[in-house]
Amino acid sequence: MSPQWTPSLLNLTLRGGSVYYLQHRDLSSGESHYFVVLNRDATGDDFLVLAVSSSNITGTKQRSQIFPSQTLVEITPAEYPDFTRDSIIDCNYSFQVTKLELLQKLQAGLAREQSPMPEHILAKLRVGVLSSPLIENTIKNLLC
Repeated sequence: MSPQWTPSLLNLTLRGGSVYYLQHRDLSSGESHYFVVLNRDATGDDFLVLAVSSSNITGTKQRSQIFPSQTLVEITPAEYPDFTRDSIIDCNYSFQVTKLELLQKLQAGLAREQSPMPEHILAKLRVGVLSSPLIENTIKNLLC
């Protein structure tokens, strides 16, 4: 049974490495995806910086081959058991949501909390975003 989400419960559980399964308005796909919170101070920042996973490893690599290699982070189910397939996160793209938006999705059952991303993978994701020439400094500053 899922918890009754309140602002205080979200603040208690929200941190860098938190993972949520949800739909995001900026994705062309109408399906839900796994999103990883990248902020260093997720409860104190005005908005959350999210990285999205994809199981389309080949397509993602082709689309981002001109960017530094560390901006692509591959993750296997052995490394993160919530993933059922090998996945990739393209750190050249980030998504933003407010804590209120996330809370409303959780309360409405449109999002669910997953197991946290292991710290060593979170570190790779942050390095990937910081290495990306596409990510704005205002976003990068929230990861430092």
